[in-house]
Amino acid sequence: MSKIKLSKEFIKSTVKLALNEDLYPSGDITSALIDKDKIITVKLLSNQNAVVAGLLFAKQTFSLIDNKIKFIIKKKDGSRIKKGSIVALIKGKAKNILIAERVGLNFLSHISGIATTTNKFVRLAGKKTKICCTRKTIPNLRVIQKYAVKLGGGTNHRFNLSDEYLIKDNHIASSDLKSLVIKAINNKKGKKITVEVDKIDQLKSILGLKFNTVLLDNMNIKNLKNAVKIAKKYYETEASGNVNLKTVKAIASTGVDRISVGSITHSATAVDFKLEI
Repeated sequence: MSKIKLSKEFIKSTVKLALNEDLYPSGDITSALIDKDKIITVKLLSNQNAVVAGLLFAKQTFSLIDNKIKFIIKKKDGSRIKKGSIVALIKGKAKNILIAERVGLNFLSHISGIATTTNKFVRLAGKKTKICCTRKTIPNLRVIQKYAVKLGGGTNHRFNLSDEYLIKDNHIASSDLKSLVIKAINNKKGKKITVEVDKIDQLKSILGLKFNTVLLDNMNIKNLKNAVKIAKKYYETEASGNVNLKTVKAIASTGVDRISVGSITHSATAVDFKLEI
């Protein structure tokens, strides 16, 4: 699996793109009305209980606008915080703090939202079952979103299509299940192989073939439990489909090794932060 690399240069270039989007072509014409020498200290506060994540992106935002702004981090990335918590203190020219405010908070709100949502799933699933993200990410934000999943206690699934073989329903519909699995085994060259099935009969038809993970998709709890019992001797087991905060505990109780959840990246609600002057 590809490793997520959040280098200083990656964070800087990502934030630059966001600032260009916000400031092109004439800059912040409203904040330009503020006295350019006015110095303020503001509190970065959370308006809700959350897992805070993305502070380096927020800090970089203010630094790129004005490297003399002091951004003093008060909470650690990945830590759980309560409503009203001071996440950071920011001191510098009022005009420049206001220019950076929205972009900085956007990064923090989105990344924290994914981390917070992931953590809710992780806590419900328990210690024996991993919560995994998927490729259902916002284009060009996958690295950031998968980073957020890790901070929330989740596990990263494959990063892209080159990471491992994942034989899914539409691959099977376009060919034949067993022949696809055999082809993957013969061509794997060190890559892991995951095979999706949605029926017990499909699982039995490939049982004993040497691949890594069986993905049990959209099974009811009874069938999922039976499938896990059959497969666990041979493979790592994964469940997907209809996974939400109401169903995840029951799915985990089947003994499945991991649960993949698309919503933790594509539908996580942003965490509400604010700057208080």
